Amino acid sequence: MNIVSGLINGLSLGAIYALIALGYTMVYGIARMLNFAHGDIIMVGAYAIYFAVGISDNPVVSILGSIVFAILICTLMGVITEGLAYRPLRGASPLAVLITAIGVSYFLQGIAQMAFGAKALPITLPNLGTIRLFGTSISVGTIITLILGLILMLALTLFVKYTRTGRAMLAVSEDNGAAQLMGVNVNRIIMLTFAIGSALAAFASLFYLFSIPSVDPKLGSMPGIKAFAAAVIGGIGSIPGAVIGGLLLGLIENVCKTVPGLSQYTLAIEFGILILMLLIRPIGILGKKRRVKV
Repeated sequence: MNIVSGLINGLSLGAIYALIALGYTMVYGIARMLNFAHGDIIMVGAYAIYFAVGISDNPVVSILGSIVFAILICTLMGVITEGLAYRPLRGASPLAVLITAIGVSYFLQGIAQMAFGAKALPITLPNLGTIRLFGTSISVGTIITLILGLILMLALTLFVKYTRTGRAMLAVSEDNGAAQLMGVNVNRIIMLTFAIGSALAAFASLFYLFSIPSVDPKLGSMPGIKAFAAAVIGGIGSIPGAVIGGLLLGLIENVCKTVPGLSQYTLAIEFGILILMLLIRPIGILGKKRRVKV
């Protein structure tokens, strides 16, 4: 594998991690909770794509139709999860919320296993072919993942920074009590945050299936954990930090997998970097220190 191919593949993988990490970082930044069930929303999106991908023989229509269906299902799942599992715990201890998030994760995996079985189901995505770039053959799916992933991340950044709803999100993240006094509907903002994060997870499902065309109940577990690590490395609560952390982790993973002798230690290296970051700079690359009110 040459440098160009390795760079593009690494950034493409990093874009997937960044999209998932955005869900973690938005929920933590606004609701102050770690939604460890977020990785399983990717699994839900993958099953949605599995059932929708054959709607047309036209590859473009098939992919567009499946991603729209996945977005609808994932968004609905995110809103339902927030309303039923997390909203009743508003104001509860962080430990109670964390245990609930882990329970929701295993609950979604169990439901998927009962509904679709424990074995991986192969998904035949439309073959989009390859293109030549700098003398290297790159799959169109990889290019789409990288370009569309970066567009989505930029769009989210602009949305949060320049729209009224985005400014309301920033207000809730700073002080939800003060935001509520100013007329911001905190419950609505948190629900919208879950919806946006889940929609991004649907895109991550499609991009992930471009490289691994099969789905099983535990599909989202490891990508979700890696994306959480990316969010922490970049600075959890920071949208640009989640993007940087995701892209960085994707590049590191791709380099490790292509260097002889390092591939079997890829996970150890990735999480070793996470531990090193927590020791050197616990708030992450772009994280900000926050004052905690007692």
